[in-house]
Amino acid sequence: MSEKLKINVRSFSYKKGIPEDKSGNGGGFAFDCRGILNPGRIEEFKTQTGRDKGVIDYLESQTRMPEFIKSAVSIVEISVEDYLARNFTNLEVNFGCTGGQHRSVYAADYMANHLKNKYPQAEVNVEHVVQESKNWINKPY
Repeated sequence: MSEKLKINVRSFSYKKGIPEDKSGNGGGFAFDCRGILNPGRIEEFKTQTGRDKGVIDYLESQTRMPEFIKSAVSIVEISVEDYLARNFTNLEVNFGCTGGQHRSVYAADYMANHLKNKYPQAEVNVEHVVQESKNWINKPY
């Protein structure tokens, strides 16, 4: 029996660099969320993350995040389906923004949840590099 496709989805801060692919395959996707309006510039959202309702509502209704994430999903699905067909074992999907707190967290959670639901034959893991470095409790998405 072949090994499951492991999909690692991460949020990160471009200030700290794109996360390393520890699988040894090198590469994967790095989506730049900095083109989406930053909720971190709005006082009420500064201490929140992309998992908080106010930030989610803002990103989904006041920015082009829905269009951005739909495009990212379409691109990633092409690789997931190809990797599954060819029995590949690793895919990296990274979302970066300025601080790794709002836009990238939202996008990584959205992507991980989507992939987990659409491709149950794959193992999907989500990591929020900046938030976890602050001992953030990474509740399941």
